[in-house]
Amino acid sequence: MTRDQLEHAIRAACDVAEDTEVFVFGSQAILGQYPDAPPALRQSAEADIAPAHSDGNVDLIDAMLGMDSAFHAQFGFYVHGVPIQAAVLPAGWQRRAVVVQNANTRHLIGRCVEAHDLAASKLVAFREKDRDFVRVLLGEELVRARKLRLRITQLPVVPGSFGEEQRAHLMEWLRGTIRELGRA
Repeated sequence: MTRDQLEHAIRAACDVAEDTEVFVFGSQAILGQYPDAPPALRQSAEADIAPAHSDGNVDLIDAMLGMDSAFHAQFGFYVHGVPIQAAVLPAGWQRRAVVVQNANTRHLIGRCVEAHDLAASKLVAFREKDRDFVRVLLGEELVRARKLRLRITQLPVVPGSFGEEQRAHLMEWLRGTIRELGRA
């Protein structure tokens, strides 16, 4: 995905949801802060987006703009409508979100999760592709280990899903990855 495509996704999601603002919180949120992010971070053809004020329209976004939709066929990327509550994000993430609002979004607002918050959230999922994504963020120095540690401590406990044991595991993974990258 490119920054232009992300802006198009923001505009289209706002239109479909009849909202003036959306949250972008999947991997392609990185394009908010880093419009020219390295290609390794722009592999996904999907933008995870939630309407900011019209939660009930998240399924409509997915139906109209999602995978295998006419939008996907026409533009080569798609919008996955997902409730923001589906993501585990560090406390305070909303005030750190990077605003994307310009002529290409028709001045509609996309609030993209900031890079350190995004990295912490990706680590909660802990899939191989998410670990690889965070490894690239660290390797390219788009996120700093110290700030990522802080964001991991700010992740909320989610009973049955994410707790102190998982937090300790993420910290250990981060220490090992920093050593691997020669940044220790």
